[in-house]
Amino acid sequence: MWVLLAFVSAFCLGFYDISKKIALRDNSVVDVLTASVLISSGILIVPLLLSRIAPEWMQATPFYVPAMSWRGHLLTVVKSVIVLSSWVCAYFSLKHLPISVVSPWQATRPMWTLLGAMALFGERLNLWQWVGVTLAIGSIFVFSLKTSGFHTQSRADRRYYVFLALAILIGSCSGLYDKYMMRQFDHNAVQVYYTLYQAVMMTALCAIHHRLHSTRPVFRSSGNSLSLLAIPLISVFLVISDNVYMLALQDPESLIAVVSTIRRGGAIIGFGYGLLFLKEKDPWKKVLCMLGIMAGLICLAMGTH
Repeated sequence: MWVLLAFVSAFCLGFYDISKKIALRDNSVVDVLTASVLISSGILIVPLLLSRIAPEWMQATPFYVPAMSWRGHLLTVVKSVIVLSSWVCAYFSLKHLPISVVSPWQATRPMWTLLGAMALFGERLNLWQWVGVTLAIGSIFVFSLKTSGFHTQSRADRRYYVFLALAILIGSCSGLYDKYMMRQFDHNAVQVYYTLYQAVMMTALCAIHHRLHSTRPVFRSSGNSLSLLAIPLISVFLVISDNVYMLALQDPESLIAVVSTIRRGGAIIGFGYGLLFLKEKDPWKKVLCMLGIMAGLICLAMGTH
C-alpha cells in the first residue's frame, strides 16, 4: 500500500512543479511562495477546526488531526524551517532555469536520502530495489549533466545552480527528518501544524521583503491570468502529495529511500510539460532520461511486492 501512496504522491508532485513554473513566470518567488502557503493553510485548517469541534465524527474519517505535545510542536517548527529553506532555494532556481533541468536535478535527491537512510535507519534494499534506484538516479544524473547547459550559462545564471544544489541537499535532510517524525507523530497533525507554522514564517518574510522593495507590486500577471490561477493549484497538489507521502512513511515496512525515489519520479511529468509545451532544447536526450526513470520506477515497484 505504501508503494501505491508513493506513486500517487509522485503524480501530484509532478503537477505541483508545473504549477510552480507557471506561477513564477510573472511573479516573484516570495509572493508565490507566501500565497501558496497561505492557501494550503486555509485548506488544512478546516480539518483541524473540525477535529476540535466534532472529534468523534472526525475520528471516523481519514482527516482527523490529533493534538500534539510541546515536543511535537517544537520538532514541527524545525521541520517548517527546513522545508522553507529548501523551497526558497528551489523556487529561485526554478524561476531562472528550465523546468526540464530543475526537475531531474531535484530528482537526484533520493541518492542522498538513500545514503542517510542506510546510515541512520539501517535501511537495506533488495536486488530489484537497488536496480530501480540505480536506474532512476543514474539516468537522471547522467542526462541532466548533458542537457543542463551549465557551461553555457552566464556567471549570473550559474548562481541559480547553487540554489538548486542547496535545495537538493536540504531536501534530502528533510526526507530523513520526515521518516524520524513519522515514527512518533500522526501524519495529519504534522502536515497541518507545519503548514500553519510555515504560513506565519512566510507572512513575516513577505512583509520584510516588501518593506525593502516597497515599489514592487505584489503580483504581476502581465496580462496572463494563468500565472495567478496556477498559485491555488500549487497548494492543492502539494497538500495531496504531502499527505499521502507522510501516510506512506507511517507504514512500519516503508523505506524512505524507495518512497523518496518514487516520489521524485514525478519529474517525468515536468519533463513532458517542458518538452511539449515549453519547447525546451535537447528533447531526445531528455526522453532517454524519462525512459530511464520509468524503468527504475518499474523495478522499484517489482522489488517491493
